[in-house]
Parts: sequence; structure tokens; C-alpha cells
Amino acid sequence: MQRLAAVVADATAALEAFEYNRAIEHTEGFFWWYCDDYVELVKGRAYGSGMLAQSARNALSASLSVLQRLFAPFLPFVAEECWSWWMEGSVHTAQWPTAEELDALGGPDDGSSAELIAIVSEVLGEIRKAKSDARLSMKAEVKRVVVDGAPSQLDLLKLAQRDLCEAGQVKQLEMLAADVFRVRVELS
Repeated sequence: MQRLAAVVADATAALEAFEYNRAIEHTEGFFWWYCDDYVELVKGRAYGSGMLAQSARNALSASLSVLQRLFAPFLPFVAEECWSWWMEGSVHTAQWPTAEELDALGGPDDGSSAELIAIVSEVLGEIRKAKSDARLSMKAEVKRVVVDGAPSQLDLLKLAQRDLCEAGQVKQLEMLAADVFRVRVELS
């Protein structure tokens, strides 16, 4: 949520300065990362049951609400239609999102979550690139992924190992301590 809070702050500041292009640029940039990486990583968990699944669904719900409100000035009819599918009232009368709203949702603010997301996004990007280069479906199975990196990076990656393997269709994920971060993908 820290990354989204920064987007909210940047987009709000840009709108207040009448820099509409900058506001939509920040929002769209985040949106595409959100769809490509974040949603792909958490959707398997969100479909499950229990506290982890509920937490994933709550995070998705909160972030989608914020994104729809950020897009509302630029895509008024689309934002309104999407809002009506799951929220009461109009997106145009909803409170503008704030960084404080997202901070209230909690989560670590020590930078570890941002580093975790960056590492997982990089590995997932390499998996997608290998599939794309081989002209395979993104749903194609990956036989093995080997990640070389610093022990601190690998410790963070272990926290998201299950989500990463599910999102990338990875059968085996190996992590090796090394000075240089590198990802090797072996397709099935």
C-alpha cells in the first residue's frame, strides 16, 4: 500500500497544480504494474479461504477503490460504471483517496515490503520474458527457476515463494547465495 500511497500523493499534487498529464501518467503507470504483477501474485491467494485469503481480498478491494477514484476525473463514464458493479452511490461523490487512508490499512513501513515487491516483480518479469521469447502462453509451465542473490534478497523472496510459483506456473524454485542478482528460467 506504500507504493499506492505515493501514487495518490503524486496524482493529488499534480491535479492541484493543474498538471493533468502528470496525474494520469502516475496513475496509469501504477495501474499497469498493479495488473501485471500485484494482481497476478495475489489472485491465487485471494481465491483461497482463511485469513490470508481474506487479507488478500481486502487489499485488492481497497486498492481497486482507490484506483477507480484516481481514474474518475479522466475516465468518468468507465469509472462510474465499474464503481456501480460493487459500490453504492457514485464514484464522483466518493471521498478523494488520501495517503492517510492507505496508511491506516497498516502494513510494514520499514521498506521491506517495497523491496520484497521489487524482487518478486523482477523474478516474475524474467519468467514472463522467457515465456514470451519462447512464444509460449503465460500459463505455460516452467520446469525450474534459479535465483541468485544476496541472502537478504533471498530471505525476502522466500516470503512470496508460493505466490510467485503459482503466478509463474513454476514447478521448482531454487535460491542460491551470490553477489549478483540473477534469474535463470528453464522452461518445460
